[in-house]
Amino acid sequence: MIYSDVSHFLRDGKAALAKGPVALILLEDDVEVASTIAHQVGCGFASVIVIGAEDIVGSGDDSPIVHRVAHDMMVDNALTDVVNPIIAAASGRWFYYGYNAEYLYYPFCEHRSVGEMVAFNMEERRDTIMTFVVDLYADDLSAAPNAVSRDDAHLDKSGYYALARHEKEQGYLERQLDFYGGLRWRFEEHVPYERRRIDRVGLFRAKPGLKLRPDHTFNDAEYNTYACPWHNNLTANICSFRTAKALKRNPGSAREIGSFTWRNSEKFAWGSQQLLDLGLMETGQWF
Repeated sequence: MIYSDVSHFLRDGKAALAKGPVALILLEDDVEVASTIAHQVGCGFASVIVIGAEDIVGSGDDSPIVHRVAHDMMVDNALTDVVNPIIAAASGRWFYYGYNAEYLYYPFCEHRSVGEMVAFNMEERRDTIMTFVVDLYADDLSAAPNAVSRDDAHLDKSGYYALARHEKEQGYLERQLDFYGGLRWRFEEHVPYERRRIDRVGLFRAKPGLKLRPDHTFNDAEYNTYACPWHNNLTANICSFRTAKALKRNPGSAREIGSFTWRNSEKFAWGSQQLLDLGLMETGQWF
């Protein structure tokens, strides 16, 4: 069954939100839809809600935990128009959100479920897990013109940095940083300034009044922090072809980019240990 829109899903399919954590997969196109769904199912989510245009939302895994909602994710404000009503309908539930051709990795994900990670995080009195988007890209763009190849996926092993987050009225914000790196840093002339950050609060616990904003931050300042005041917390990665796809789809950047590979490229091993070794995520106190 494909629900006709988010309101239809929240009226007739809300039982899918009864247990968590829940994954929201937002489909912008038909690239790697099946692999994205299968990966998140394998992480151990209680439900996987796939949301996208009706002509693509029906593809992929037929698992009974997968539910499908029709909504065009390429229209203005699609992210907040989809996620915020679901937050409001499921207070207390843990959510992950990501796009197609994006894959969640967290410490020990090969042996532990996302539910185990969330349970540990709650013991640390944290309602969020900060995720950092790690750009993936094909090494050979002649073989993969859209820059997407799971067999030939590469990532940047260095070039990541953070700056203190500053707001005009509040000054520097406590335990908040703007993180940069990957393709958005190397090809920043093709990426609008407001879209260059790679930090995303990709795992969070819904509560009354909570709202996701278009820049992937929340209206609650504590939700945007990377760690609690007393020690570092675990973090996770969203390994994503999304930026590479966009740079090769855009006529201006596509003509100027002959390869994404550089001296600090490394083949992606599709596992958590590589990401831990590169310092792209950390275990915190979770062992």
